Amino acid sequence: MTCNVMDGNNRTLSAFHACVSILIIVRHLPKRPHPVSGYPPAGMISITDLSVVSINSACQPRSKAAYLISITDHEDAVPLSRQRNYATLSAFLFCFFFAQAMAISLLSIWLTRSLHLNGAQAGTVFAVNSVGAMLAQPAYGFLSDRMGFRKVVPVCIALLVILAGPFFLFVYAPLLRWNLPVGAIVGGIYLGFTFMAGSYALESYVDRVGRRYDFEYSRVRLWGSIGFATAAAFSGRLYNVDPAINFFLASAAGLLLLPLIQLARIEPDPEAQAAADRLKLQDSLELFSDPKFWRFMILILGVTNLYLVYDQQFPFYFSSLFQTPEHGNAMFGYLNSAQIFVEAGGMFIAPLIIRRIGATRGLLLAAMIMILRIAGSGLAIGPITISICKMAHAIELPILAVSIFRYIAYHFEARFAATVYMVGVSFGHSLGLAVLSPLVGISYDRIGFQHSYFLIAGFALVFWIWSCFALAPTPAEYVPRRRRPIDPGSGSAAAQDLQPLEDKP
Repeated sequence: MTCNVMDGNNRTLSAFHACVSILIIVRHLPKRPHPVSGYPPAGMISITDLSVVSINSACQPRSKAAYLISITDHEDAVPLSRQRNYATLSAFLFCFFFAQAMAISLLSIWLTRSLHLNGAQAGTVFAVNSVGAMLAQPAYGFLSDRMGFRKVVPVCIALLVILAGPFFLFVYAPLLRWNLPVGAIVGGIYLGFTFMAGSYALESYVDRVGRRYDFEYSRVRLWGSIGFATAAAFSGRLYNVDPAINFFLASAAGLLLLPLIQLARIEPDPEAQAAADRLKLQDSLELFSDPKFWRFMILILGVTNLYLVYDQQFPFYFSSLFQTPEHGNAMFGYLNSAQIFVEAGGMFIAPLIIRRIGATRGLLLAAMIMILRIAGSGLAIGPITISICKMAHAIELPILAVSIFRYIAYHFEARFAATVYMVGVSFGHSLGLAVLSPLVGISYDRIGFQHSYFLIAGFALVFWIWSCFALAPTPAEYVPRRRRPIDPGSGSAAAQDLQPLEDKP
């Protein structure tokens, strides 16, 4: 009799456990999945993450108080890990992009004013930098996918950033004065692996961790924009005092990167990490036989890399519109800072836009803003109108960045995400820059900046039209709801609202 009573109590307690488990699971299930982005909705956790859903918990009943405490502890652990990693990665990107702005945001001014290179020579240096980035990007892409959640890539980039100050002053500048090709090659290797390809590798790593810990890539990336803007706000004035200050501040920011990445507590997803460990170079090379990859590259090669060509020597053109180069340098620093602060705010809004229009339309929208901005720069008269065109960059870049990651997430396997981004986007940009930078530099010298901007915009427009037909469609993630017409014979309207109709994307 006693045994029966005990068995009954055990069954009752087990039933209670099961009911609470179901309630916890239901509460964490999303109202609607996000099949496009792959980002889990906020608060969603895996059933396997719930320690209560197990045979052991049913066979070994505990008190209700202890049971609820264990649930609370487990629920608290997930947000704590997410918040910690979000904070540390945000600070990491802040410091990295601060260093990037200090080191290379005024690179064209440093080359032309401090080292006295002409437009063609500066274009050659930028082209070689792009080649250096092209060497780094496939390596970073495969290494990132192979390492998965391990911190190898961020640590390597942090070490390279620390060397920025000594490299620019004691290696790069003397080599460029002594022998331009040698200096350009050495600088291209360093800048390619550190700031040009390095930024893309870090963004890919943040996107991977964000999917694991349920936070948006763009919400972390905005801190990178703030870091860049913070540096740009006073980099122009510091350059007028002594360019060496900028380069050593970049190294100082690099010193903060190592402790920050070590503070992150990133636990790899066992299944994803196992897939990364099995990844072989031959698997990554199969991407080149995928037609979707090459259709994606049409937009990258023909449109998006042109805004990088446009931006390369824009600081020199902008500063030339003022009475003195020093005044122009300082004003460009303020303009660049304002643009990037607005861009950071756009990182909050961009995911909302892309969820409603889809990643493909987002790519085309950003590219069209880009074309209008470049063409408008050719029509602009004076610093005010050219500044308005520059500020449009703050609208286009957040939309472009979010659209690229969501397009990749929808159309390619997750284990190839870093390779697609590093090869398709980063390598594609560098390839375009390597080809176009010398040509555009010559164009600046012969026909001027304004006419060159018209040529760039016209070239981009042709590829934009081609991309409208080449890009694979991506459905919107946000689907507006509308109520069913009330059917008197099918229950209350409230009950019908539990199963809303959805508009087709």
